Amino acid sequence: MAVHAIEKLPIRVVIIGAGMSGILMGIRLKEAGITNFTVYEKGDAVGGTWRENSYPGLHCDVPSLHYCYSFDLNPTWTREFSPGAEIHDYFKRSAEKFGITPHVRLNTAVTDAKWIDGVWRVSLSNGESDSADVLVSAVGVLHIPIMPEIPGKETFAGASFHTTKWDHSIDLGEKSVGVIGTGSTAVQIVTELAGKVSNISMFQRTPQWVAYVANARYSERTKARLRRYPFLLKWHYEVKRQQLEALVCGGIMGEDEGLRAMLVNNCEGHLATVRDPDLRSKLTPNYEVGCKRLVTSPRFYEAIQRPDAKLVTAAIEKIVPDGIVTEDGQLHSIDVLAYATGFDPLAYLRPMTMTGRGGHTLEELWAKRPTAYRTIAVPHMPNFFMLEGPFSPVSNLSLVLISERQANFVMKCIELIRTERIAISPRPDVTDNIIAIYRERGRETIFATGGCQSYFLDDEGVPIYYSLGPASFFAEMDEDPDLDEFEIGALEEAASA
Repeated sequence: MAVHAIEKLPIRVVIIGAGMSGILMGIRLKEAGITNFTVYEKGDAVGGTWRENSYPGLHCDVPSLHYCYSFDLNPTWTREFSPGAEIHDYFKRSAEKFGITPHVRLNTAVTDAKWIDGVWRVSLSNGESDSADVLVSAVGVLHIPIMPEIPGKETFAGASFHTTKWDHSIDLGEKSVGVIGTGSTAVQIVTELAGKVSNISMFQRTPQWVAYVANARYSERTKARLRRYPFLLKWHYEVKRQQLEALVCGGIMGEDEGLRAMLVNNCEGHLATVRDPDLRSKLTPNYEVGCKRLVTSPRFYEAIQRPDAKLVTAAIEKIVPDGIVTEDGQLHSIDVLAYATGFDPLAYLRPMTMTGRGGHTLEELWAKRPTAYRTIAVPHMPNFFMLEGPFSPVSNLSLVLISERQANFVMKCIELIRTERIAISPRPDVTDNIIAIYRERGRETIFATGGCQSYFLDDEGVPIYYSLGPASFFAEMDEDPDLDEFEIGALEEAASA
């Protein structure tokens, strides 16, 4: 008896964002034989955060041999934690290598999406429109910069910019540079510029724990061996993955007392290298190690102790034409001011607007806080999926691996859509139950109990990013979608025509 293959519905997919996860989603679609897709990118090149950021000292704080696609390992990284330009080049090469670049529309943002008659109708920033059976958000976790409201900032006479808009035309050699912020970006900038500029001032609101992690350079011999022996490259990838998960689960989350003690000793011992007791006191956090996203650097404390570097802990009162005035009345003269003030953690797709089934808007559904079914879907939004959505375990893990596992689950959902010819969105009651579990778990994590305020937390002090540990998250992503957890509707075939 002849066995007939199930005829799959030809579908059209729109992906929002051509960063790491958008490129990945395109690769997965092509592997499944789906070639009718477009990736809309608001910027002038692919690469996401590695295109947006180019500030001095930029590098990844996840080991490079693990911060890459598991199916496209890179033997040519120059360092344990490679510079941003190298990472950007890697993702550009991957987009070319896997044939994603022809599907990308640059300088084109998605401004609005509406679910109408079984199809997503998409409006674009250039005035054009598109339609799709499936809509995938790959906009990333942190992509909308925050510029603090400081009195007088518009009066500043020198150059000023958010670190995502670094002005490389400025010769900093004889300049007094000010950096507002103390997170990973600020630490990398101060470490890089101290000793290369006239002087540098770091304006601190909250001190950070800084772990000592060396950043070794890979020799040409090592790179040659990794190129020659792919199994060795794969081994390094797996070792780095296991080490990172041990750091996060055992050290940061405290699931292993020994690893937790090692991490705390590392941070405290590193801080003890600051010789001046007053400076060391100012750099000492009043919360537990790991409560905020862990900062790593082998040279920051060395840099901030230089005679041409200054840590300012007095609150900023105002900005004046020639610098910053702090609440203690002191004027800090500055020629160039960099805002290392981070990103809006609740932005996700904003300022884009979305309207799903029954007229429900994403703004309405997320009015209290962003939520998601298993990190990847939203009730009342049929055939809409996200990579790195709410409750994703971002922390200090590799977002590449996180996105890979999410993309695999999304592809399972897309296969259901194609074979069953349906539109699916998670049931609100199922989603509410899952979120309740996430939030209960989140209340027990170091992010909620460690005594700090961070972008991990919502207005009730519950993590919106890291309520699932890696094991639980990976287990969920490895499951097959359960149609009983979805609302099912008709799928209009016009979009794929």
